[in-house]
Amino acid sequence: MFKRILWSVLLVLPSLVLAQTATKAPSAKMRALKVPAAEALPLTELSAEHLLVAQKVLVGAIPCELSNTVAIAPHAESPGRFLLTIGRQQHVMEPVLTSTGAVRLENAASGMVWLQLTNKSMLMDHKQGKRVADGCMTPGQQLVAEAMERTPPPGLLDPVVVAQPADEVKPQAGPQTVVTATK
Repeated sequence: MFKRILWSVLLVLPSLVLAQTATKAPSAKMRALKVPAAEALPLTELSAEHLLVAQKVLVGAIPCELSNTVAIAPHAESPGRFLLTIGRQQHVMEPVLTSTGAVRLENAASGMVWLQLTNKSMLMDHKQGKRVADGCMTPGQQLVAEAMERTPPPGLLDPVVVAQPADEVKPQAGPQTVVTATK
């Protein structure tokens, strides 16, 4: 029961952290990034659903495993799109709708895909079929990852325990006598 309550809290916590992180203004370095000429975007508008996904994107410099850093900044000229920078590479990313609730940004031309989960983010090159950066975590994602290590989620085969309020619990009858007929 306690694990299920804790997991419910852990599922809500990232949205609170996202709301605080997403409202921060990008740093001067992030504002100074220019969109590469090769990736000039047609200025098509995104749907309302895509803009809702864009509100959940964590922005800023996000440290990753192996001393990588991914920087994400809102695109200055196209609301809902983002400029992702890793090393000297820059990619204009746009939100993609998912059925799992994960935040997904994609650049179809370059094949780059940014996946943002509650406990970590990763950058993948879809065309080459490899991860470019893994284990990228903001402070909020790091808190969720640590909580998941301390209290792992219930397994798929674990029995489900449903707690009943005390007033709904029916008293059990006393010991029953079983009568069997013998010949």
